[in-house]
Amino acid sequence: MTTQTQTLIQFKGLPPVPPLGLGTWQWGDTWVWGFGKGYQESDIQAAFRASLEGGLRLVDTAEVYGLGRAERMLGQFLKTSQVRPLVVSKFFPFPWRLHRKSLIRALKNSLKRLQLSQLDLYLQHWPWPPLPVEAWAEALAEAYELGLTKAVGVSNFNPQQLERSLTVLSKHNVPLAANQVEYHLLERTPEKSGLKALMEREGIVLMAYSPLAMGWLTGKYSLEHPPKGGYRDRYKNRPQVPALLEVLKQIAASKNATPAQVALRWCIEKGTLPIPGAKNAQQAEANALALQLTLNPEELARLDAASA
Repeated sequence: MTTQTQTLIQFKGLPPVPPLGLGTWQWGDTWVWGFGKGYQESDIQAAFRASLEGGLRLVDTAEVYGLGRAERMLGQFLKTSQVRPLVVSKFFPFPWRLHRKSLIRALKNSLKRLQLSQLDLYLQHWPWPPLPVEAWAEALAEAYELGLTKAVGVSNFNPQQLERSLTVLSKHNVPLAANQVEYHLLERTPEKSGLKALMEREGIVLMAYSPLAMGWLTGKYSLEHPPKGGYRDRYKNRPQVPALLEVLKQIAASKNATPAQVALRWCIEKGTLPIPGAKNAQQAEANALALQLTLNPEELARLDAASA
Protein backbone atom coordinates (compact mmCIF):
# COMPACT_ATOMS: atom_id res chain seq x y z
CA MET A 1 0.00 0.00 0.00
CA THR A 2 1.41 3.36 -1.06
CA THR A 3 1.27 6.40 1.20
CA GLN A 4 0.03 9.52 -0.55
CA THR A 5 -0.42 13.17 0.31
CA GLN A 6 -4.00 13.76 1.36
CA THR A 7 -6.39 16.20 -0.23
CA LEU A 8 -8.26 17.69 2.71
CA ILE A 9 -12.02 18.23 2.88
CA GLN A 10 -13.14 21.79 3.54
CA PHE A 11 -16.50 22.40 5.20
CA LYS A 12 -17.67 26.01 5.08
CA GLY A 13 -16.75 27.67 8.36
CA LEU A 14 -14.65 24.80 9.70
CA PRO A 15 -10.97 23.81 9.54
CA PRO A 16 -10.02 21.31 6.80
CA VAL A 17 -9.95 17.63 7.73
CA PRO A 18 -8.74 14.39 6.12
CA PRO A 19 -11.33 12.87 3.75
CA LEU A 20 -12.47 10.08 6.08
CA GLY A 21 -14.58 10.24 9.23
CA LEU A 22 -15.88 7.89 11.90
CA GLY A 23 -19.58 7.01 12.01
CA THR A 24 -21.24 6.08 15.30
CA TRP A 25 -24.52 4.41 14.29
CA GLN A 26 -23.30 1.20 15.95
CA TRP A 27 -22.61 2.94 19.26
CA GLY A 28 -25.29 1.72 21.63
CA ASP A 29 -27.60 0.52 18.84
CA THR A 30 -29.21 -2.81 19.78
CA TRP A 31 -31.83 -2.97 17.02
CA VAL A 32 -29.70 -3.02 13.83
CA TRP A 33 -26.17 -3.62 15.11
CA GLY A 34 -26.66 -5.66 18.27
CA PHE A 35 -24.68 -3.55 20.71
CA GLY A 36 -23.86 -5.61 23.79
CA LYS A 37 -23.79 -8.91 21.89
CA GLY A 38 -20.25 -9.15 20.63
CA TYR A 39 -19.01 -5.64 21.22
CA GLN A 40 -19.16 -3.38 24.25
CA GLU A 41 -18.40 0.22 25.19
CA SER A 42 -14.74 -0.64 25.77
CA ASP A 43 -14.50 -1.90 22.17
CA ILE A 44 -16.06 1.30 20.89
CA GLN A 45 -13.66 3.46 22.89
CA ALA A 46 -10.76 1.48 21.41
CA ALA A 47 -12.22 2.09 17.94
CA PHE A 48 -12.45 5.82 18.66
CA ARG A 49 -8.82 5.99 19.76
CA ALA A 50 -7.60 3.90 16.83
CA SER A 51 -9.48 6.13 14.40
CA LEU A 52 -7.78 9.27 15.69
CA GLU A 53 -4.40 7.54 15.73
CA GLY A 54 -5.04 6.55 12.11
CA GLY A 55 -5.50 10.18 11.10
CA LEU A 56 -9.27 10.67 11.21
CA ARG A 57 -10.39 14.07 12.45
CA LEU A 58 -14.19 13.95 12.25
CA VAL A 59 -16.75 11.94 14.23
CA ASP A 60 -20.38 11.80 13.13
CA THR A 61 -23.17 11.01 15.57
CA ALA A 62 -26.89 11.72 16.10
CA GLU A 63 -29.38 12.04 18.91
CA VAL A 64 -31.16 8.85 17.79
CA TYR A 65 -28.08 6.62 17.69
CA GLY A 66 -28.56 4.33 20.65
CA LEU A 67 -31.30 6.78 21.74
CA GLY A 68 -28.69 9.24 22.97
CA ARG A 69 -26.16 6.70 24.12
CA ALA A 70 -23.79 7.34 21.20
CA GLU A 71 -23.57 11.03 22.06
CA ARG A 72 -23.01 10.27 25.75
CA MET A 73 -20.21 7.82 24.97
CA LEU A 74 -18.57 10.25 22.57
CA GLY A 75 -18.74 12.97 25.20
CA GLN A 76 -16.91 10.73 27.65
CA PHE A 77 -14.29 9.73 25.08
CA LEU A 78 -13.61 13.35 24.13
CA LYS A 79 -12.85 14.26 27.75
CA THR A 80 -9.81 11.97 27.79
CA SER A 81 -8.71 12.42 24.18
CA GLN A 82 -5.47 14.18 23.29
CA VAL A 83 -6.96 15.04 19.89
CA ARG A 84 -10.13 17.07 19.36
CA PRO A 85 -11.87 15.94 16.16
CA LEU A 86 -14.71 17.82 14.52
CA VAL A 87 -17.98 16.65 16.06
CA VAL A 88 -21.09 16.34 13.90
CA SER A 89 -24.54 15.54 15.25
CA LYS A 90 -28.04 15.42 13.83
CA PHE A 91 -31.59 16.44 14.70
CA PHE A 92 -34.34 13.90 14.04
CA PRO A 93 -37.67 15.59 13.17
CA PHE A 94 -39.93 13.15 15.03
CA PRO A 95 -43.65 13.49 14.21
CA TRP A 96 -44.38 15.18 17.55
CA ARG A 97 -41.81 17.90 16.94
CA LEU A 98 -44.29 20.41 15.63
CA HIS A 99 -42.36 23.65 16.08
CA ARG A 100 -38.96 24.75 14.87
CA LYS A 101 -37.96 25.55 18.47
CA SER A 102 -37.76 21.77 18.87
CA LEU A 103 -34.48 21.86 16.97
CA ILE A 104 -32.90 24.33 19.39
CA ARG A 105 -34.00 22.24 22.37
CA ALA A 106 -32.68 19.07 20.72
CA LEU A 107 -29.34 20.71 19.95
CA LYS A 108 -28.95 21.90 23.54
CA ASN A 109 -29.71 18.37 24.77
CA SER A 110 -27.13 16.94 22.36
CA LEU A 111 -24.55 19.40 23.69
CA LYS A 112 -25.28 18.24 27.24
CA ARG A 113 -24.80 14.59 26.29
CA LEU A 114 -21.62 15.45 24.40
CA GLN A 115 -20.41 17.70 27.24
CA LEU A 116 -19.70 20.48 24.76
CA SER A 117 -20.65 24.15 24.64
CA GLN A 118 -20.76 24.28 20.84
CA LEU A 119 -21.03 21.77 18.01
CA ASP A 120 -18.85 21.92 14.93
CA LEU A 121 -21.62 20.86 12.55
CA TYR A 122 -25.34 20.24 13.12
CA LEU A 123 -27.53 18.55 10.53
CA GLN A 124 -31.24 17.96 9.98
CA HIS A 125 -31.30 14.16 9.84
CA TRP A 126 -34.26 13.68 7.46
CA PRO A 127 -36.55 16.04 5.47
CA TRP A 128 -39.67 14.51 7.02
CA PRO A 129 -43.08 16.07 7.75
CA PRO A 130 -45.04 17.51 9.37
CA LEU A 131 -42.94 20.69 9.05
CA PRO A 132 -41.49 21.69 5.66
CA VAL A 133 -37.74 21.93 5.14
CA GLU A 134 -38.02 25.73 5.13
CA ALA A 135 -39.12 25.73 8.77
CA TRP A 136 -36.18 23.58 9.82
CA ALA A 137 -33.81 25.71 7.73
CA GLU A 138 -34.98 28.74 9.73
CA ALA A 139 -34.26 26.79 12.92
CA LEU A 140 -30.79 25.80 11.68
CA ALA A 141 -30.09 29.46 10.93
CA GLU A 142 -31.18 30.38 14.45
CA ALA A 143 -28.91 27.71 15.96
CA TYR A 144 -26.00 29.12 13.95
CA GLU A 145 -26.80 32.71 14.94
CA LEU A 146 -27.04 31.71 18.62
CA GLY A 147 -23.54 30.24 18.43
CA LEU A 148 -24.71 26.74 19.34
CA THR A 149 -22.98 25.32 16.26
CA LYS A 150 -20.18 26.55 14.02
CA ALA A 151 -21.81 25.20 10.86
CA VAL A 152 -25.10 23.67 9.72
CA GLY A 153 -26.23 21.18 7.11
CA VAL A 154 -28.75 18.54 6.19
CA SER A 155 -28.99 14.82 5.60
CA ASN A 156 -30.91 12.67 3.13
CA PHE A 157 -31.97 15.70 1.08
CA ASN A 158 -32.65 15.36 -2.65
CA PRO A 159 -31.74 18.19 -5.06
CA GLN A 160 -35.08 19.97 -4.73
CA GLN A 161 -35.07 19.86 -0.93
CA LEU A 162 -31.47 21.03 -0.86
CA GLU A 163 -32.29 24.01 -3.07
CA ARG A 164 -35.19 24.96 -0.78
CA SER A 165 -32.99 24.81 2.30
CA LEU A 166 -30.26 26.79 0.55
CA THR A 167 -32.74 29.53 -0.33
CA VAL A 168 -33.77 30.03 3.30
CA LEU A 169 -30.26 29.84 4.74
CA SER A 170 -28.89 32.28 2.17
CA LYS A 171 -31.40 34.91 3.36
CA HIS A 172 -29.73 34.69 6.76
CA ASN A 173 -26.21 34.61 5.25
CA VAL A 174 -25.76 31.18 6.83
CA PRO A 175 -23.73 28.74 4.70
CA LEU A 176 -24.97 25.20 4.15
CA ALA A 177 -21.89 23.10 4.84
CA ALA A 178 -22.91 19.49 4.21
CA ASN A 179 -25.52 17.03 3.00
CA GLN A 180 -25.08 13.55 4.44
CA VAL A 181 -26.49 10.88 2.12
CA GLU A 182 -26.04 7.22 1.36
CA TYR A 183 -23.34 6.92 -1.30
CA HIS A 184 -21.15 3.98 -2.25
CA LEU A 185 -20.44 1.58 -5.08
CA LEU A 186 -23.91 0.03 -4.76
CA GLU A 187 -25.74 3.34 -4.29
CA ARG A 188 -24.90 6.01 -6.83
CA THR A 189 -28.22 7.84 -6.84
CA PRO A 190 -26.56 11.13 -5.80
CA GLU A 191 -24.72 11.09 -9.13
CA LYS A 192 -27.73 10.08 -11.23
CA SER A 193 -30.12 12.57 -9.61
CA GLY A 194 -27.80 15.52 -10.12
CA LEU A 195 -27.44 15.97 -6.35
CA LYS A 196 -23.68 15.47 -6.31
CA ALA A 197 -23.13 17.95 -9.15
CA LEU A 198 -25.34 20.52 -7.41
CA MET A 199 -23.39 20.12 -4.18
CA GLU A 200 -20.08 20.52 -5.98
CA ARG A 201 -21.30 23.75 -7.59
CA GLU A 202 -22.45 25.10 -4.23
CA GLY A 203 -19.36 23.97 -2.30
CA ILE A 204 -21.39 21.62 -0.09
CA VAL A 205 -19.56 18.57 1.26
CA LEU A 206 -21.11 15.18 0.54
CA MET A 207 -20.75 13.05 3.66
CA ALA A 208 -21.18 9.45 2.51
CA TYR A 209 -22.88 7.22 5.07
CA SER A 210 -22.98 3.42 4.88
CA PRO A 211 -19.99 3.60 2.48
CA LEU A 212 -19.50 -0.18 2.79
CA ALA A 213 -23.16 -0.95 2.00
CA MET A 214 -23.89 -2.49 5.39
CA GLY A 215 -21.00 -4.92 4.96
CA TRP A 216 -21.58 -5.97 1.35
CA LEU A 217 -18.41 -4.19 0.15
CA THR A 218 -16.11 -5.63 2.80
CA GLY A 219 -15.40 -8.83 0.87
CA LYS A 220 -16.77 -10.96 3.72
CA TYR A 221 -20.09 -11.69 2.02
CA SER A 222 -21.55 -12.99 -1.23
CA LEU A 223 -24.98 -13.72 -2.67
CA GLU A 224 -24.63 -17.25 -1.31
CA HIS A 225 -23.54 -16.01 2.12
CA PRO A 226 -25.10 -12.56 2.62
CA PRO A 227 -24.86 -10.52 5.82
CA LYS A 228 -27.65 -11.21 8.29
CA GLY A 229 -30.38 -8.68 8.93
CA GLY A 230 -33.38 -7.55 6.93
CA TYR A 231 -32.02 -4.04 6.43
CA ARG A 232 -29.07 -5.46 4.51
CA ASP A 233 -31.20 -7.57 2.16
CA ARG A 234 -31.94 -4.65 -0.14
CA TYR A 235 -28.60 -5.05 -1.89
CA LYS A 236 -29.07 -8.75 -2.54
CA ASN A 237 -30.95 -8.30 -5.81
CA ARG A 238 -28.63 -5.73 -7.35
CA PRO A 239 -27.46 -7.34 -10.61
CA GLN A 240 -24.01 -5.78 -10.40
CA VAL A 241 -23.14 -7.36 -7.02
CA PRO A 242 -21.20 -10.48 -8.19
CA ALA A 243 -19.06 -8.67 -10.77
CA LEU A 244 -18.45 -5.70 -8.50
CA LEU A 245 -17.31 -7.87 -5.60
CA GLU A 246 -14.90 -9.67 -7.92
CA VAL A 247 -13.40 -6.40 -9.19
CA LEU A 248 -13.03 -5.15 -5.61
CA LYS A 249 -11.21 -8.32 -4.62
CA GLN A 250 -8.89 -8.17 -7.65
CA ILE A 251 -7.90 -4.54 -7.08
CA ALA A 252 -7.48 -5.10 -3.34
CA ALA A 253 -5.25 -8.13 -3.90
CA SER A 254 -3.03 -6.16 -6.29
CA LYS A 255 -2.47 -3.50 -3.61
CA ASN A 256 -2.15 -5.67 -0.51
CA ALA A 257 -5.34 -4.01 0.70
CA THR A 258 -8.87 -5.13 1.56
CA PRO A 259 -12.02 -4.72 -0.54
CA ALA A 260 -13.36 -2.40 2.16
CA GLN A 261 -10.34 -0.11 1.86
CA VAL A 262 -10.74 0.01 -1.91
CA ALA A 263 -14.46 0.81 -1.56
CA LEU A 264 -13.71 3.62 0.90
CA ARG A 265 -10.96 5.00 -1.32
CA TRP A 266 -13.39 5.05 -4.26
CA CYS A 267 -15.67 7.33 -2.21
CA ILE A 268 -12.72 9.56 -1.35
CA GLU A 269 -11.63 9.78 -4.98
CA LYS A 270 -15.16 10.95 -5.83
CA GLY A 271 -14.56 14.00 -3.65
CA THR A 272 -16.75 12.84 -0.76
CA LEU A 273 -16.09 12.20 2.92
CA PRO A 274 -17.13 8.64 3.81
CA ILE A 275 -18.01 7.95 7.46
CA PRO A 276 -17.74 4.18 8.03
CA GLY A 277 -18.53 2.81 11.45
CA ALA A 278 -16.21 0.68 13.55
CA LYS A 279 -17.10 -1.67 16.39
CA ASN A 280 -13.52 -2.26 17.54
CA ALA A 281 -9.94 -1.08 17.12
CA GLN A 282 -9.16 -3.60 14.39
CA GLN A 283 -11.97 -2.33 12.17
CA ALA A 284 -11.01 1.27 12.85
CA GLU A 285 -7.35 0.68 12.00
CA ALA A 286 -8.32 -1.07 8.77
CA ASN A 287 -10.66 1.74 7.74
CA ALA A 288 -8.02 4.39 8.40
CA LEU A 289 -5.63 2.71 5.97
CA ALA A 290 -7.92 3.86 3.15
CA LEU A 291 -6.28 7.26 3.62
CA GLN A 292 -2.98 5.76 2.44
CA LEU A 293 -4.35 3.84 -0.52
CA THR A 294 -4.07 5.02 -4.11
CA LEU A 295 -6.31 4.11 -7.05
CA ASN A 296 -5.20 4.92 -10.58
CA PRO A 297 -7.61 6.10 -13.31
CA GLU A 298 -7.88 2.60 -14.81
CA GLU A 299 -8.84 1.08 -11.46
CA LEU A 300 -11.40 3.80 -10.83
CA ALA A 301 -12.86 3.21 -14.29
CA ARG A 302 -13.16 -0.52 -13.58
CA LEU A 303 -15.00 0.17 -10.35
CA ASP A 304 -17.26 2.71 -12.04
CA ALA A 305 -18.15 0.25 -14.79
CA ALA A 306 -18.76 -2.67 -12.43
CA SER A 307 -21.02 -0.58 -10.20
CA ALA A 308 -22.99 1.16 -12.94
